[in-house]
Amino acid sequence: MQTLLLADDHDLVRETLAEYLRQQGGFIVICARTFEEAVDLYAKHDHFDLILLDYSMPGMDALTGLERMRELADCPVALLSGTAPREIARRALKRGAAGFLPKTLAPVDMVAAVHAMLAGEVYLPIDFLAGRGGTPMIVSLTPRETDVLQGIVEGKSNKEIARDLDIQEVTVKLHLKTLSRKLGARNRTHAAMLARDQGLC
Repeated sequence: MQTLLLADDHDLVRETLAEYLRQQGGFIVICARTFEEAVDLYAKHDHFDLILLDYSMPGMDALTGLERMRELADCPVALLSGTAPREIARRALKRGAAGFLPKTLAPVDMVAAVHAMLAGEVYLPIDFLAGRGGTPMIVSLTPRETDVLQGIVEGKSNKEIARDLDIQEVTVKLHLKTLSRKLGARNRTHAAMLARDQGLC
């Protein structure tokens, strides 16, 4: 059974989310009220599979807390927030966050996002980043898809990306097709534009 560390200073939000993750996700959830308490809990436990940190809780100091926890932890670290602006989400993802989860996410989407991050994917709330409002859309890119997308943003050809990543060109084409579908991109140029606009690469 996978174990999550959930840190949030809002008692109702924390306990409600923790209980849903336990009941619907089947996870073990250990809770903290502050960043420092989360650090202490991490040190006392043998292993966590994922850490979820509230962006605005005591001790976080904006993205400094994310960076501190990433240095300490041997598992993915993601941010939760109900108030952070889009630019913070972009910066968090660029600094290696496994995801940025708006607290407005429906519970079922929250569980799906956690599963995606546990599988090594990145939770990208595209609608939130684009400022379109509504329920954020889960777009999970694998690390390799992210590498290919970075190559596309840099204007490289499929052959160049394949050489850089030491994979077959046909594999690059497959990743491009998959990530374009996930992003809703019409072609590679559109995929690059979306990635730049949303701060994904």
